[in-house]
Amino acid sequence: MPTRRRRSAPKPAVDTYQSPLVSRNASRDMAAVFSPLRRAVTWRRIWLALAEAQSELGLPVKAGQVRALRARLESVDLKAVAKHEKRLRHDVMAHLHAFADQVPSARGILHLGATSMDIVDNADLMLVREALTIVQQWLVSAVDALSANARKHRSLPCLGFTHYQPAQLTTVGKRIALWCWDCVRDLDAIDALLAGLQFRGVRGATGTQASFLKLFNGSAAKVRQLEKRVAAKLGFKACEPITGQTYSRKVDAQMISALANIAAGVHKFANDMRLLANLKEMEEPFGKSQVGSSAMAYKRNPMLCERATGLARFVIGLAQSGFQNAAEQWLERTLDDSSNKRLLMPEAFLATDGMLQVLVHVSRDLVVYPKVMQARIDAELPFMATEDILMEAVACGGDRQDLHERIRVHSQAAAAQVKHHGCPNDLLKRLGDDPAFAKVKMDKLLRPAAFVGLAPQQVDAFLKNVVAPLKRRHRNTPRRQPEITV
Repeated sequence: MPTRRRRSAPKPAVDTYQSPLVSRNASRDMAAVFSPLRRAVTWRRIWLALAEAQSELGLPVKAGQVRALRARLESVDLKAVAKHEKRLRHDVMAHLHAFADQVPSARGILHLGATSMDIVDNADLMLVREALTIVQQWLVSAVDALSANARKHRSLPCLGFTHYQPAQLTTVGKRIALWCWDCVRDLDAIDALLAGLQFRGVRGATGTQASFLKLFNGSAAKVRQLEKRVAAKLGFKACEPITGQTYSRKVDAQMISALANIAAGVHKFANDMRLLANLKEMEEPFGKSQVGSSAMAYKRNPMLCERATGLARFVIGLAQSGFQNAAEQWLERTLDDSSNKRLLMPEAFLATDGMLQVLVHVSRDLVVYPKVMQARIDAELPFMATEDILMEAVACGGDRQDLHERIRVHSQAAAAQVKHHGCPNDLLKRLGDDPAFAKVKMDKLLRPAAFVGLAPQQVDAFLKNVVAPLKRRHRNTPRRQPEITV
């Protein structure tokens, strides 16, 4: 038996546009899902499954023809396909002719009773099933990384922010748990999409299955068996209950909507990290030889989170196209969705894949600076503790109204020192020097852990009640490794 020559990878053209989604962002696995070769082989898998099922149900399709089709399933000659398409102006027919050229014995039974969407739509569903599975794996990996860091930092106090202004304290673990909760929601949505994804079915030109009914001499039972067998051979347990020539484009809209929702969560995470990097409290991992700026050698720009933010914005913007495609389908079908789908579905998944790689990479190697956080707490906590100081001073016998006025005056003076002169917050010294607060034990009242509320316990409950069951459910889901190279 002659040995098959291994094809070398095609060299990328340098004089034509290449999508940065593939060259700089998406994983190899996701890029392969939407490759011309994977699409062509998937079409052939459907033709093979259809012929095989027709043979099993007694149509004049010989076992030898089925074997011949299977033998050439992956021997796709894309150059031959291109020649046929230039002549025919029809991509499905071009692939059909190229397949038939390779398996001339099966030329007469290929595509028997089918219309183009019996091939294209079902293949699209098979490809997005693969893509959704990769997204699912990224999200599980992200939940693993974020939950581990939430546990690690469950009780590490940090300054909380509302309106990006100093607010009450929280903990680093609580903040990370909030990011994780967004990922859990997104994972639940992807799980539901995968569980509910159905085969379009073999339905013919307008979805009535008239051509297949004719092939089986009016036997509706045989038509139903045919569809069920083809679906099962291609890994689907159920078919869409009813379709026109295409499955409802609402299916695509739901997928793009789910990806846009993921994008919103990643955008929030990445922006939070960028804000924290500016505060020097947390950072994304930074390579030993990495350059932050071509001019300012000291800089550690959050370039990965910036990249994720940009990709997320792109995916969010794509959501509208999904809804428009669903809205614009006329009657049993129109073709104006086709050119849009060829861009929309691959690019939405490729961009989502790219930003999830960043999320997982950054989440696994978060850089945390507790001393910077403590310094910021030291600067703000005296103001936050004034109510506790007031109550303690009253308990020691002071007059509440007099004490309140003293704290107000001292606070204003301390704030002026900070804002106008750039000096440290000296409120505690001012209160300590005031005889009205002599009996108050300031150090006892200013423990940061006393100001984080139930944040550590909330993290514990979240990990136990939400993350642990999710991990059990996904114990067999493969975890993915980021492939960030630039």
